Order: sequence, then structure tokens, then C-alpha cells
Amino acid sequence: MHASCLIKFPPPILSPGLHSFLGILMLEISSPQGSTLAAVALIAAEDHNMCQQMHAAVVKSGAANVTSVSNALISVYVKCASSSLGMMPHSSSFLMCEARKLFDEMGERDELTWTTMIAGFVRNDDLISAQEFLDQMDDSLTVAWNALISGYVQHGSFYKALEMFRNMQALGMELDEFTYTGVLSACTNAGLLRHGTQVHAHILRTKMKPAPDFMLSVNNALLTFYWRAGKADQAQHLFESMPKRDLVSWNAVLSEYVKSGRINEAKKYFLMMPQKCVLSWTVMISGLAQNGYGEEGLKLFHQMKVEGYEPCDYAFAGAIISCSALGALKHGQQLHSQLVRLGFDGSLSVGNSLITMYARCGVVEAAKCLFLTMSSLDSVSWNAMIAALGQHGKGTDAIEMYEEMLREQIVPDRITFLTVLSACSHKGLVDEGQRYFDSMSASFGMIPGEDHYARMIDLLCRAGKFSEANRLIESMPIKPGIPIWEAMLAGCRVHGNMDLGIQAAERLFELRPEHDGTYILLSNMYATVGRWDDMAKVRNFMRERGVKKEPGCSWIEVDHMVHAFLVGDTKHPEITAVYEYLQELGPEIIKLGYVPDTQLVLHKIDTDQKEQVLSTHSEKLTVAFGLLKLPPSAPIRIFKNLRICGDCHKWMKLVSQFVKREIIVRDGRRFHHFTDGACSCGGYW
Repeated sequence: MHASCLIKFPPPILSPGLHSFLGILMLEISSPQGSTLAAVALIAAEDHNMCQQMHAAVVKSGAANVTSVSNALISVYVKCASSSLGMMPHSSSFLMCEARKLFDEMGERDELTWTTMIAGFVRNDDLISAQEFLDQMDDSLTVAWNALISGYVQHGSFYKALEMFRNMQALGMELDEFTYTGVLSACTNAGLLRHGTQVHAHILRTKMKPAPDFMLSVNNALLTFYWRAGKADQAQHLFESMPKRDLVSWNAVLSEYVKSGRINEAKKYFLMMPQKCVLSWTVMISGLAQNGYGEEGLKLFHQMKVEGYEPCDYAFAGAIISCSALGALKHGQQLHSQLVRLGFDGSLSVGNSLITMYARCGVVEAAKCLFLTMSSLDSVSWNAMIAALGQHGKGTDAIEMYEEMLREQIVPDRITFLTVLSACSHKGLVDEGQRYFDSMSASFGMIPGEDHYARMIDLLCRAGKFSEANRLIESMPIKPGIPIWEAMLAGCRVHGNMDLGIQAAERLFELRPEHDGTYILLSNMYATVGRWDDMAKVRNFMRERGVKKEPGCSWIEVDHMVHAFLVGDTKHPEITAVYEYLQELGPEIIKLGYVPDTQLVLHKIDTDQKEQVLSTHSEKLTVAFGLLKLPPSAPIRIFKNLRICGDCHKWMKLVSQFVKREIIVRDGRRFHHFTDGACSCGGYW
């Protein structure tokens, strides 16, 4: 029995145009032409039965021996096969067999016949057959070779694509823009710098005078190649020298500046663009959000809409990331509402961004609710949820989420283990963290990176297990860098381990002398044990190197506006009312046992002045403003750029007890939920 009898497709629903055409064929009113069939192929491309009906009609009409008609019919089979590749792979294979059978039965074949078959095999992931057909061709057709080069690139066979290009050169074949863009894509994806520059040299050597559009597409491919190879200067020079640029050129430059964190350059080129598209705006919005310019990202998102561009789901995701950074919950909720109305709520990228936004705005329950109701999840979704639970001190829940991920047969990646180890560190789960760290290599064949070692060092040191931490550092296959010594220093601060703390600080001074955090941590450690001379030396050392302490800044969202306060703030329009409220609150908090921790003030001033300094910390000002402005039942959510100090941490617990409200603080490390005089961190911060 012929293979065609083995597969039954659902009955077709004929469009009026296709029904009319088939009726004409069946009645043999006229002989079909290749051009007519090609047009109908667009209609029939989604309908498997139609391919066979058209084939039967062509045979009945007597036109099967006409080359142009057979070519069009082969094209119909190829298009149908491509459309069913993802959903019905067996039917795709069957349809390509039908195309090949038709090819074999043809009396005469032309260049289009061969090219259509080769391109069809490529589109249907059968590169072996495509190569077989190419090898059988009498003539070397550039378009056929280009199709196979493209196929090899799409399937990751980059060296095979490069070999094809070399063979084309050896045969003296004509190379066109698709040849060059195909081989450059192979060099880009495989990181073949030497080969890519050789291709560029070949282009220059030929001294061609091609049409501008030819060179435009090739130059765009070269731009991407040099950027991805880390050759920013060459890419920049090429861009500046291009006689013609299009949106692809501008977006390529914009995207690479954003990826490398060079936001000022990205802003410059964004403003210089003669025209923009949705992608241009999206790249810039996402870049601003991911590089700490959340407020600018939100402004640009609104400007995009004002200028008449309809944001795509990725633009919404970028704006949502901006809300995450700012802690702008109300603004994020507005965006959530908009994207639901626009039908973007099913977008995976948007859903993942919303999980992070709700978590980083202090509403981890909303993040989990969203996670549980999403129609589809990927590893990014699971990672975001595990990270959210860990940051909020729900380490046990984070571990359970990870175990559920494994039960769902989602393979963890390197980010997954970072989130799990962080969750263990935030909760002091040493044994669990060690087990997951070991499982990276034992169960999943992953080699832990420096960031994974740093998370493990952080976990061990915060638990006071310095001997184990030192042994782990000694076992590292790479030289310990900044993340390792930062984790060690932070743990030493918690437990007052001066000797190891000094060693870690010395390593950090060597590796990153301009960073203020190391000086501050070490001087605080000296102050804690009363080593004032050593503290003064660190401060002098800091001044000599021109290192300035980053000022503490806290902010809160009230009535859709973000209000920021600096330490000792005097410029906020309502700062007088804030200080007056703190004066009223002070005696009540003292009654509950608050004693200012003046040891944390490192200036040589009297005790009263030290207490005054502590009372003006930015997080205290921000909490007071929230208590004044938000409804009595609303939780106070504030955000801080640095780690919350010990004095403010103690003060927050007592304030939450006095005002009977939850105070949520996101500092530079984690979330703190203060309720009824206790904190969710359990002392791990």
C-alpha cells in the first residue's frame, strides 16, 4: 500500500476561492498554470488534505508534466510540511516524501525545482537530504547553497556553514548578500573571530561595487559580529563609516551599548536615531531599567505612548522592571491592569517580570498568586519565585518551591542554584545549602562558578562556620575574587571576627580600592570593639584615596509618587512635619526599650549629638513620612539603597509594635518584615 493511504487528515474547510479553483480543475475547464497554483499555495499551506486534492486535480487536468505546475505543487507540499512541523512532525515528513516522489517523477527539472526541494528540506530540518540534493545538482546555484548555509547556522552546525562558504569560494561561485550574512552569522554564533575577520577581508578584497542594499545587510551582519566578539571599537568605526544605515543598524548599536551597560552612549544614539520603531524604544526602556535608571525607564515608556507607539509585551516587561527597582507598587499595578486589557497577560516575559515586580515591591503573596495562575511557566518563572521567597526570609518555602520544580521535571540552571543558595543564606539553612551546592556537580553536571562559591561562603560565614568557609575557598578551582572576600567580610562583621575580617578587607583593597563599602565595614568593625585609632586609620586611608561614602537614601511610594529622603534630609517639602512626628514618637519607643546604639556613629562627638545623628537616618524619616501619609490600615513599604543599620533595625521592630502596623523594608540585601516587635529576618542580615 502506498504511504499516502497510511495517514488520514481531518476533513478540510474550503475557502470560497480555493473551492472555486478546485471546481475549475475538476471540471477541466482550463489547464492550471504554475502562477495560479503558487497563489493558491498560500491558501492551502495550512491544509494537508488540500495538498493531495490539488495534486489529484492537477493529474486529472493533464498538466502534471508541465514543469512550472510541478514546481508550484512541490512548493505547496513544502509549505504544508513546514506549517505542520511543530504540531504534526509525522505529517510533515509524509508531505516532504510526497514532494520528493513528485520530484522523482518529473520529466524535466529546472533550477527552481532543485532550489525549492533543497530549501524545503532545510525548512523541515532535514539537512542530510538537503545536502544530498545539493551534491546531485549539475549546476552550482548560489541560492541553493545559501539555503543550506542558513540551515546549518539555524541548527548550530557553524563549522559546516563555514566549510560551505569555503567550497563556494573554491568553485568560483558568485557570492551574494545572503551568502555573506549567512557565514557571518555562523562566525558570530560560534565566536569565530579570526574566520569572521577573514570574511570581512574577503569582502573588502573583492572591490565590488554592489547595490547599497547589498552592503547594508552585509554591514549590519558585520556590526553584530564585531559587537558579539567584543570588538566595540571596530563595530563603532564600521557603523560611523557606513554610507547607509537602517533601523537594523541603529538598533544593533543601541542594543549592544545597553548590553554592555554603557547607558550614556545608548542614550546618545537613541536621541540621534533619525527614526525609531517599537524595538528601539523597548531596548532603551529595558536597558534603563536593568542598569539602575528605573525612573528614566518609566518616563521613556510613557513618552513612547505619547509619541504614538504601541508598546509590545517586552516594552511592558521593561517598564515593570523599572517599577521593581523603584518599589513603585501602585504604578506597577496600573501597568498590570493595562497589559491585561491589551491581552498581554498571557506573555511569559510579562508574567515573569510581574512576579519579580510584586516580590521586589514587598508583596510576595501577590507574586505567588500570579505564579500559581500563570498558564505556562519556564525556568525563569521558577527562579523568580524561588528568589522572591528567599529575599523575604521564607527559606523553607523557597526550598519547597525548588523541590516542586524538580518534581515538575524542570531542569534547574545556574541561576536556580544562586536563588536556592541565597534563600538558604537568608534563613541560615547551612545543611540544606551544602546539599544543594554539592548537587550541582553530583546530580546535574554543573561546575559551580565563583558566584555560587560566594553564596556558599556567605552562608557558612553568617552561620559562624569560618573554618569550613576557609576550606571551601582553598578548594576552589579558581582564584577567589571580589564576591568571595565580600561574603567573608560580611560574615566577619556579623560575628566580630576581626582577624579574618582584616584579611578579607586587605584582599578587597587590592582588588577594588575605589569601593566605599569595604572601608565602611572595616571601620565599623573597629568601632564596635573600641579600636578607635585603627578606625581613624581606615577613614584617613579612605580620604587619601579619594573614596567617598555613598549617602544613605530611602524612599516610599505615596499617592503614585515616589518620595525620597537622604540622611539628615532638610529639602523635602514636608520634612518639618516628619521631624515633629519623630519627636512625638521618640518617648513612646523609648518606653518599649529603645536605646540608641551610639557605637554605630563613628564621628568623635558627644553622646547627645550621636543620638541626634541616629534619629535622622533616612529609613526613619521615610517610615515617619509613611505613617503620616498612608491610611491607618496600610502597611508601610520603604526601600533603601544600603543595608539597614543595627540601630534602625531595632527601632523599626519597636515602632511596628507601637503603631500596630507592618513595616516592610527592602535594603541592599533582603526584605525585612517588622510586625509586633519582631523581624522576619531572625537576625540574618
